[in-house]
Amino acid sequence: MNSATVTRTSKETDITVTILPEDGKTEISTGIGFFDHMLTALSMHSQIPMKIHAVGDIHVDAHHTVEDTGIVLGQALAKALGNKSGIVRYGSAYIPMDESLAFCSLDICNRPFLVFNAEFTNPMIGAYDTCLTEEFMRAFAFNAGLTLHCNVLYGKNDHHKTEALYKAVAHALKIASAPSEQTITTKGILG
Repeated sequence: MNSATVTRTSKETDITVTILPEDGKTEISTGIGFFDHMLTALSMHSQIPMKIHAVGDIHVDAHHTVEDTGIVLGQALAKALGNKSGIVRYGSAYIPMDESLAFCSLDICNRPFLVFNAEFTNPMIGAYDTCLTEEFMRAFAFNAGLTLHCNVLYGKNDHHKTEALYKAVAHALKIASAPSEQTITTKGILG
């Protein structure tokens, strides 16, 4: 994986993401505390250092900032992976968090798709809308070129369910992006 930086500026958000920064430190700042917590978990558990700086219209709500961060992070990951050759490609992980259990399976294949199965009890976790988890995962998958299956199998606490899901994605991504001696495809190319 190479270093990559992507910036996206719109009337709603201004976001810069750097994958694998030189100093290897993760720094996350979106203005949405719980989302920062989830992105930090995604970085730490995937072992992909990243710097994310997002300024958005959170006086409206968190939607634009969360979705656009998914877009930019996906684009940065795609850029860092290049033509996606020489990686394991597939990854899956079950992650428990207390009473909750999440599962993620993904394919880094240039064929974006999202299957998302998670139900949340409460509309908010702090200033983070629980429905934005699906929006983030869709934006991330479609811009990174991932087939992404996200499932919360069970749980009661929405914080635990969401965190287990982000960590499951991180662990699956760590497995899938690991180096491989060959490009794993019968077609000869991914996509």
